[in-house]
Amino acid sequence: MANKKEQRLFTEFPEVTTEHWEEVIARDLKGADYQKKLVWKTAEGFNVRPYYRAEDLTNLKHLDSKIGQFPYVRGTKNSNVWKIHQSITVNCAKEANQTATTMVAGGTNSLTFCLKDKNFTDFDTLLNGIDLKTIELSFSGCGLKKVAKAMIERVTALGLDVEEAQMSFNIDPIINTLSLKGVYSCSENGEKCFGAIKDLIIDSAPYKRMRFVKVNGQQFHNCGSTIVEELAYTLAVGHEYVVKLMEAGLTVDQAAPAISFGMAISSNYFMEIAKLRAARMLWATIMQPYNPTRGCASKMKINAVTSQWNQTAYDTSVNMLRGTTEAMSATIGGVHSLEVLPFDAAYGASTDFSYRIARNVQLLLKHESHFDSVVDPAGGSYYIENLTQSIAEQAWKLFKEVEEKGGYTAAFKAGFIQDTIEVSAAKKDLDIATRRQILLGTNQYPNFTEVAGKTVTAESISRGCAKTSCCSSKEAQYKTLKPYRGSMAFEEMRLSVDQSNKEPKAFMLTAGTLSMARARSQFACNFFGCAGIKTLDNTFFASIEEGIKAALEAKAEIIVLCAADDDYVTLAPAVKEAIGDKAILVVAGAPACTSELEAQGIKNFINVRSNVLESLKSYLKELGI
Repeated sequence: MANKKEQRLFTEFPEVTTEHWEEVIARDLKGADYQKKLVWKTAEGFNVRPYYRAEDLTNLKHLDSKIGQFPYVRGTKNSNVWKIHQSITVNCAKEANQTATTMVAGGTNSLTFCLKDKNFTDFDTLLNGIDLKTIELSFSGCGLKKVAKAMIERVTALGLDVEEAQMSFNIDPIINTLSLKGVYSCSENGEKCFGAIKDLIIDSAPYKRMRFVKVNGQQFHNCGSTIVEELAYTLAVGHEYVVKLMEAGLTVDQAAPAISFGMAISSNYFMEIAKLRAARMLWATIMQPYNPTRGCASKMKINAVTSQWNQTAYDTSVNMLRGTTEAMSATIGGVHSLEVLPFDAAYGASTDFSYRIARNVQLLLKHESHFDSVVDPAGGSYYIENLTQSIAEQAWKLFKEVEEKGGYTAAFKAGFIQDTIEVSAAKKDLDIATRRQILLGTNQYPNFTEVAGKTVTAESISRGCAKTSCCSSKEAQYKTLKPYRGSMAFEEMRLSVDQSNKEPKAFMLTAGTLSMARARSQFACNFFGCAGIKTLDNTFFASIEEGIKAALEAKAEIIVLCAADDDYVTLAPAVKEAIGDKAILVVAGAPACTSELEAQGIKNFINVRSNVLESLKSYLKELGI
């Protein structure tokens, strides 16, 4: 309630109605299409308006939710303390232990050990100096059922309190094996597969903070899905695990709390905050008909990880910035743990420095920005509350569609999951190629001086993003999901230039109207720089002859004419005639005289509507690269 002083202050300002806002907007648009100019048509299947007001909260039922109470849209607990998580690949137990102890000393309190050997047993070396009472452990990779049994025996022998043993095991045959490898390792009734998981859950019954199934929903994001697809399919897999474990003989109160969820956090800042809130609400809704008697059965434990799909192999320092904004989304949205990927993770071999920077992002959010001091700071936001509702509605619709097809496994075997994600990935790829979606340093504002070193190789660029369990010896029975990074196509092209033993040059021939010449020169430099082509920028040439002479002396393979639209009518033909076949002529812009110029043999134009990737590939092919 506003106090009397505040109430008096409010009277000084007249109320502005929505109708008044709309009148002002219509006037400022000057006849332009409101829907095209101001309404964001998201890939998730709903539109986002340019502004929201208190009246837009009227029909949102979840607003009655309390923090830590069903349906948990505002969080599953009464604090926003999260775990700082990092992953370590175990090739050598001693080296992995050294890395782990360094991480823990630096502030990490949650670790995943990715095991490569299915017969790994050297836990004494691996866990030396790791306090199991304070550090949360997770295991992924090979032989996880054996590992889980060994760790249950270990914590029992150590006499750990039932609340102190914080462990999870990344057992995920539906995503890691079926979806990413095309092999279903469980029988049709799941008796062997889910029976083994059931036994682990029963054997660990006293330890309430042990989880044995991990729904690796981040892999949908890594394959190019939309936020709604990632959420709906993650929920569908989680539900299927609950059903299978109950069919194996467990109750919902035993099955559901044994499951944790991995989710990616992209750079779509507010949408990701809303996704996490919607995820908790939908999972609680899915569990409700099973009538769990324990609240934890309805609480979604989310282990978030910053986006692999967004990471770039060129200009990798930008990955630090991406990871920071993604970490902000995750912590505002509320997660159990968060892993900020090292900025050089695209290479596949991160360093102590990059690991340190990654965890320091979270330490800054905790200790200097105090993100852990406020629970659900997005609660009540007109915009984010509406995003939460819209994402929940679309994800619920898709979830039900999957259920109607017999559940996730049946839908995957029928190709439905793969087909929908492929469509979304293709749309994303096109948006990157045409710069509707920007990956800084890749398809816009590249680092012009960067040349691939030892770390950026064809192998590191093409390396898949999926870090799953050991490779299956069986041949794929089903079409698989394909993890990748959004920047890979541009990186492969740029690497081909770096390794070509050539140094193709694009010369900016700036003439005509100075202001337009400079603007288009800057545009063209960014355009060709994305392929690693050396750009030779120039302030201005007083005459075409002067510019042509300089371009030919520079031995430029590409000459980009940069001028105003009206200038091209005369300048472009003159340049074409002067250079002949000595270089490729490119006109920067989309002038009204394009068809006239094309009739004179001028075929190359670049502008904001160009498919940057395909255009650059075409020029490189013409240059023999």
